[in-house]
Amino acid sequence: MKKMLLVSMFQNVSNILKTVEPNLKNKTVTYIPTASTVERLGFFVRIGKWRLKRLGLIVDELEISTSTYETIKDKLEKNDYIYVTGGNTFFLLQELKRTGADKLLIEEINKGKFYIGESAGAIVVAPNIEYSSEMDDIEKAPSLKDYSGLNLIDFYVVPHFQNWEFGKSVEKIVNAYSKTLELKNINDNQAILIENDSIRILDK
Repeated sequence: MKKMLLVSMFQNVSNILKTVEPNLKNKTVTYIPTASTVERLGFFVRIGKWRLKRLGLIVDELEISTSTYETIKDKLEKNDYIYVTGGNTFFLLQELKRTGADKLLIEEINKGKFYIGESAGAIVVAPNIEYSSEMDDIEKAPSLKDYSGLNLIDFYVVPHFQNWEFGKSVEKIVNAYSKTLELKNINDNQAILIENDSIRILDK
């Protein structure tokens, strides 16, 4: 059973995770901050990690860009949940593909491991991430030539809808792609819950 929670800003909707997964205490989560390492997002990343701990989860951090394939495989397989932070989606995808973590992630999620993707972590599971270039700087991923995403969903998440900082970028994405791609816009207080073929947008 495929189970995913895709969000704009986890700190705002962490209660949704607790609602859909009530038995979080002492479970382990592979926490992947890779997308945030090329952006100034330290504060938000720390809050996200703190929220996970407050929910009772044991956080096992995995920095994809500096880890070996064996370490990535071990952590993704052994922990109960996978969490991917926001940041630069192109850099995230570049490092997932470079290390082989992309295939490992797909395998674990298809086996039923619960995936939580925040912003970049929500975009990267789409069939292709090129649509998000209005929001993220492609030049931060100079080695990435193929923008095909993890293809775990058949739609395209547009996070930070009506957000004061990203509002204009989101508007450009919606105007450019709404007629050609199946976009799902979510604001910072919403989450998309995917359970096999069921897709629901939840409010906090």
